Amino acid sequence: MSSIPLTLNLVEGSVSFSFSPKAARELKAATDQLMERLKIVAAKPIPGCGKASPQPPLEYRYTGEVFLEVFCNPNIWPTPFAAKVLLTVRNINIRVTTEAELTRIIDDINQYLDQVG
Repeated sequence: MSSIPLTLNLVEGSVSFSFSPKAARELKAATDQLMERLKIVAAKPIPGCGKASPQPPLEYRYTGEVFLEVFCNPNIWPTPFAAKVLLTVRNINIRVTTEAELTRIIDDINQYLDQVG
């Protein structure tokens, strides 16, 4: 386990917790896939060809010293830059559930990965 905590910046405040570099790479891969899904949804379908097919949501879960859950339905956001995720961080003593901006979470994960190498 890395001694550097992952800090996720929220709309108001932030939350920091122990997180492994391996889990951070998995979360980065999941958010990268979500960005691709958001781009598909944001692309307007060609007139006369029907609607774009619905994209599956991001449902990421991590269990370590804390439980982390990240959820996002890409079908409800007009652009990847408007998207928000529902974020839950909990352990046996505390639970935080809030919305966070997807682009900010991606930046936080990238910064963490740069720190841990």
